[in-house]
Amino acid sequence: MKEKFGAKKTELRELPMISDRVSFIYVEHSKINRSDSAVTVSDSRGTVKIPAAMIGVLLLGPGTDISHRAVELIGDTGTSLVWVGERGVRHYAHGRALSHSTKLLESQAKLVTNTRSRLLIARKMYQMRFPDEDVSQLTMQQLRGREGARVRSAYRKYSKKYGVKWTKREYNVDDYHSGSIINQALSSANVALYGLVYSVVVALGISPGLGFIHTGHDLSFVYDIADLYKAEVTIPIAFEIASTSTEEEDIGRKARLKVRDYFVDGKLMARIVKDLQYLLGDEGDEIMVENISLWDDKEKLVKYGVSYKEIN
Repeated sequence: MKEKFGAKKTELRELPMISDRVSFIYVEHSKINRSDSAVTVSDSRGTVKIPAAMIGVLLLGPGTDISHRAVELIGDTGTSLVWVGERGVRHYAHGRALSHSTKLLESQAKLVTNTRSRLLIARKMYQMRFPDEDVSQLTMQQLRGREGARVRSAYRKYSKKYGVKWTKREYNVDDYHSGSIINQALSSANVALYGLVYSVVVALGISPGLGFIHTGHDLSFVYDIADLYKAEVTIPIAFEIASTSTEEEDIGRKARLKVRDYFVDGKLMARIVKDLQYLLGDEGDEIMVENISLWDDKEKLVKYGVSYKEIN
């Protein structure tokens, strides 16, 4: 009788609930393989085993090699694969979504295709930026005007704080280097933020193209969500970089690295997930988000409530 190796394909009913999983695991500079029902992550320092059914989203960073058998297991267990830049500052490609359910996607499609509900969600997004104000009766034109004033105020605030001259947001998508240092830094920091938002959006099975405020672009919803965080993330980072940079430096790289460092603790990723659930009306089934770095050359393995098996 021929011996069978590995584990049988997991039945859907056997999979853990999303809320029971460690949702986001980031891996870089390592080899990923399969051992029975576990994913193995290896580099020169050793190997770590992680039960595949406990992983919600596996973020594959630079220098990562993954085997066909590992992908087969990941597909069977409903884990989402996302190929990203360092610390998620770029989104390159993705596999299946974290959830087998289309609940969030259906909710998004329903809300965005009805004028009244679309306006309601747009107002919710603006309300998140103006927590001390009532925007429930404002038109989209009024909301855009209010938001424009808020962003201009943020530019003035950080211009004064870091001593960086500011005139206006101006950039040429076809000629990045023609922009001023601060505009280059803003563009690069924003693109890095888009990458992280994109990764979270597709991991949850949401369409990145069905935007409520932005429209007509395959990243419209990504832009919607990223705009919630620019005033507190990318704008201050960009002005800080501009205050210590010269035209001879690689402004784009400095901005990406600074934003990457901001992403490291995983708090923004967790916040994005919660905000998406709030906006699309799915707060009942909470998704637990933890950011675990495996075999990172900058920090050791972070231990969470998962039984990892180390192999010598």
